[in-house]
Amino acid sequence: MSHQIIKDLSDRYTVKKYDASKKISAEDMAVIKESLRLSASSINSQPWKFIILETDEAKKRFHDTFANMHQFNQPHATEASHVILFAYNPSYTKDDYRKVVDVEVSSGHLPEERYNDILDGAFGFAEANTDENGNNSDWTKAQTYLALGNTLHVLARLGIGSTPMEGVDPALISELFAEELDGHVCDVALAMGYHKDGEDYNYGLPKARLPQEATITVL
Repeated sequence: MSHQIIKDLSDRYTVKKYDASKKISAEDMAVIKESLRLSASSINSQPWKFIILETDEAKKRFHDTFANMHQFNQPHATEASHVILFAYNPSYTKDDYRKVVDVEVSSGHLPEERYNDILDGAFGFAEANTDENGNNSDWTKAQTYLALGNTLHVLARLGIGSTPMEGVDPALISELFAEELDGHVCDVALAMGYHKDGEDYNYGLPKARLPQEATITVL
């Protein structure tokens, strides 16, 4: 199939070794940041924080979170150009959603007279995913994966390599990035940059995906 989207997704792969000398440009980072902001989420809840690690000091802090587990991902912390921590609010409240609805009105997306209808009606979906202790982390965590998928495609379009990492230590991340997380939880991170020639064994290999008929049903 000849289409730019298909080419982007066919070329995209998970980088296994980064070239620490190659950095993502400020122009491309501006696109990445705005694409994060524009990511979709259930009821437009946006229950997240995206913490971008750019400086050597920040990446060293992330490197230190691998002290107890998942050391196979540790080199990416310092060798990748940037790392994004995808963090979610484990106890998303109606007051949190109120900030979103405020923006929906101020942006012109939502008529002011529908404010309470949306606030009360749409938030009912969040309440349906909230337990008796106010925890709705299963739901809010799922939203971060929508943003992650969006970012992977954006990076592919920009020709920037990436490595999604669920192999992280949420407990140590919460400890070493407590101020930045402000109660949010990070279970997945994304390394970004450019592969190291001759040392990335995953580079240039053919795509390995099941055929459409094995995974797609059209009714």
